[in-house]
Amino acid sequence: MNGQIIGVAATGEIAVGLVENNAVTGKLRIYPPAGAVRERGDEIHSMPMDEIAENIAQTISDHCAEHEANPAAVGVGFPGIIRNGVIEESPNLKQAKGARLGESLTSALANRGINAPVAIFNDADAMAAGVAATRGQLEKLIRVWTLGHGIGFGRYPHGEGPWEGGHTIVTLDPKETFCGCGGWGHLEGIMGHRAMRLRFLDLEPDEIFANAAAGDARCLEFERLWHRALAAASATSIHLEGPGKFFITGPNARFVKVGMLSQYLHEMVSMTPLQGSVFEVTPMSTEIAVIGAAVNADRATR
Repeated sequence: MNGQIIGVAATGEIAVGLVENNAVTGKLRIYPPAGAVRERGDEIHSMPMDEIAENIAQTISDHCAEHEANPAAVGVGFPGIIRNGVIEESPNLKQAKGARLGESLTSALANRGINAPVAIFNDADAMAAGVAATRGQLEKLIRVWTLGHGIGFGRYPHGEGPWEGGHTIVTLDPKETFCGCGGWGHLEGIMGHRAMRLRFLDLEPDEIFANAAAGDARCLEFERLWHRALAAASATSIHLEGPGKFFITGPNARFVKVGMLSQYLHEMVSMTPLQGSVFEVTPMSTEIAVIGAAVNADRATR
């Protein structure tokens, strides 16, 4: 890693860290501070994009001042399809569509005396890079499913392309219309937290899986569909890029039954050279995402 890099994870909150040698120096700085969301309603999902850029820049500036840091680059993980610093689409953050976050953040940082190059990445890609860095696997292909409000698919090394794996088509049923982007048959339309709440208007996701464990037929059927959908999306990735390990993280990773998932995947991938993939459920960590954003920025600016 080329000196000190600022890593930023901007999803439900803004987390900023100073990264050296693939590790965070000191503590992360979080915006809004603890308790502020409830008091002021300043969640990132409700902020205009210019305010998001200003808050990221100010949080970076405060963090650099605290650590007397002069970062060589700034990397930001943000939800959506992102190319050259432009958020082309962000289904779960509607106000972000078309935002030139790279330019806005570069300008806001320059106004605060920080002139480091800025690189913007999909948040799931940042998580994948963080997993690679913290496990000493920067030379390997790393794929990460993030299960939360939506479904993220992260890939390391970072490559050109949208990599919107959460919108992989996993069913041809025309009634599967629960995805937040409006598309039919998407993985996120089955597995996403929002989609599950729309499907089961009388149950929360926790209750769906609790009822499945208790033997409820409707919830058991959905649990199988949920796992089959993730297996199908993973099988598609395997058929395109080859076998390997898939990490599963995010708030809803706790619902995953690895045995069931692996069985479905084995049924879907039959060609011998493509077999051998495994799943690992790993705890979600904002620090890992911050490290990953910094790692990708370091690679992009060298």
